[in-house]
Amino acid sequence: MMVYRLARAKYANNLLTSGAPNRWNTLGQQVIYASGSISLCALELLAHTNGIRPDGTFKVMHIEIGQSAPIYGVNPKSLPTDWHLLAAYSATQKMGAEWYNSMKYLLMRIPSAIITSEWNYVINTQHPDFEKEVKLVRSEDFFWDHRFPVEG
Repeated sequence: MMVYRLARAKYANNLLTSGAPNRWNTLGQQVIYASGSISLCALELLAHTNGIRPDGTFKVMHIEIGQSAPIYGVNPKSLPTDWHLLAAYSATQKMGAEWYNSMKYLLMRIPSAIITSEWNYVINTQHPDFEKEVKLVRSEDFFWDHRFPVEG
């Protein structure tokens, strides 16, 4: 399976993580967020920047996940009705922390908060199968459409 991540060019040649908290992880948990398509990656990034395209050079990372990689799929019906709102971060972070700490699954498949019928993936870089099952295949230049306003 191929998943995708948009990153600033200086970070796009390695599978790095900051450990910063986000919707599905808490502070210090070493995860990489990726999407099932390049277009969803772009939309997710634009959502985090209020529809303003980030300035700078970006690349799209093509990340291959091995066929035997254990994946935990979050059932959207099991989520609270407001899970996609900022106020629900504590609930989704708790779910993600439990997934991360269990070390049972390398990936967690989660619905996009923007397009709930599409999928994002959280990759646990501390999982024992990470090195074996996750490979950065390539990074390619990504060009934002000029119709999106630029930050700054």
